[in-house]
Amino acid sequence: MVPAKNQHGAHLTARALPPHGVDRMLGKIGDGLMRNQRAIRAGQWTVVGIYIMLVAVPAFLPLPQRTAHIWTDLTLFAQFIFWGIWWPFVLLSMVLVGRMWCGLLCPEGALSEAASSRGRGLAVPRWIKWKGWPFVAFACTTIYGQMLSVYQYPKPVLVILGGSTLAAVVIGYLYGRNKRVWCRYLCPVTGVFALLSKLAPVHFRVDRTEWNSWQKPQGAHVSPVNCAPLVPIYNMRGGSMCHMCGRCSGFRGAVTLARRSPNHEIVQVAGSEPKPVETVLIVFGLVGLAAGAFHWSSSSLFVDVKQAVAEWLVDHGLVWPLEPLAPWWILTNYPEKNDVLSLLDGAVLIGYVLASTVIVGGTVGGCLAAAVRILGRWSMPRLHHLAQSLIPIAACGVFLGLSSLTVTMLRGEGLTLDFVGALRAFLLAGASIWSLWLGWQIAGLYAGARAHHIIAMLPFSLAVAVSCASWATLFWHL
Repeated sequence: MVPAKNQHGAHLTARALPPHGVDRMLGKIGDGLMRNQRAIRAGQWTVVGIYIMLVAVPAFLPLPQRTAHIWTDLTLFAQFIFWGIWWPFVLLSMVLVGRMWCGLLCPEGALSEAASSRGRGLAVPRWIKWKGWPFVAFACTTIYGQMLSVYQYPKPVLVILGGSTLAAVVIGYLYGRNKRVWCRYLCPVTGVFALLSKLAPVHFRVDRTEWNSWQKPQGAHVSPVNCAPLVPIYNMRGGSMCHMCGRCSGFRGAVTLARRSPNHEIVQVAGSEPKPVETVLIVFGLVGLAAGAFHWSSSSLFVDVKQAVAEWLVDHGLVWPLEPLAPWWILTNYPEKNDVLSLLDGAVLIGYVLASTVIVGGTVGGCLAAAVRILGRWSMPRLHHLAQSLIPIAACGVFLGLSSLTVTMLRGEGLTLDFVGALRAFLLAGASIWSLWLGWQIAGLYAGARAHHIIAMLPFSLAVAVSCASWATLFWHL
């Protein structure tokens, strides 16, 4: 065992690295992260500075003119960075390298932990630990963002992202010591990131045998690892909650950055740790609500419903719901851009998204329930496990939805991007196949007979098809 110093000068013990190849390279990367926490902090504060500038400054500038371009207007540039590059590729990074964004770059995480280091250090109350927050926070943020047209205007960005950052700092100041309580429990995207990171081919693996048999080197001082997102390292079997910061690499000779099958955590781990809130977030959040949030603005059904309700209101002498009475921080209201939402628009928008959530999510959930029942006796843990197999198609849909903003902005700059349609079809098909393969593997763990295994795949395949179609209709208006 070779003692190594972390950023605080305390000795951690790095295990012997594998002799060669990818495993050795990953082990070195993990230990490099552990040894260079000070440099990581400097990088985080650089990101914080860029983030604050892009969030705050455009909100106080005039709205861009029609002749403005990404490279000539700070507002358009910030819009492209946030919604065209930042968010879609942060989601992609979760699938590729786990939650390294959270541990190494996230400005909210850095600010929350910094506030926690100087704050009151109170115990985390029970209301913060409520397991429903990942879905509720995601749903409320998504719907509110649509009401304000957060992808198109800078002031809503300041309200939503700036408000989230302020809340992260306040929670950090009040609760925990050198921790990221906000990131662990309340961040609007922590649940989404936790789901997507289950697909990552790398994670920090914990060898419990090495942990238990480890003996402290003579004369060495070994301090406990400060796991900022409050992950119990010894019991960590997957990467969904780990922020991949590297602080624990080499601890007790048992923790190492390692490769794994992208299917491993979903097939082998998720079944032993069923989480109902993750099922709700997958089925009703990513598959139902997120798709509805992207759909409504181009939906003919939305227009038809709004028109029918408007005619009824006029016939009954109720005109005020048709007026743009709400300020911009409640509903989109930019008359200079001919972009306003009336109270009726806002009500139908919310109703459309919620109806999509219930109809699409309910259909997918019903298909999953049918598959579970075919596999044998009814089991809620089995349902939660099978729902995990929809993560690839759900993740692909959200990524494509966000990247559609990238495509729209680039086309506005004159780029044709003729390959986009084929690429979208390829990614949706690939994600669907991946979800089907995961479902096949999970169903095989529970099927009492081969026939049950095969038949159960019929309703499950329908669940995948509905999930895929909910996103395909956004791009091809099927």
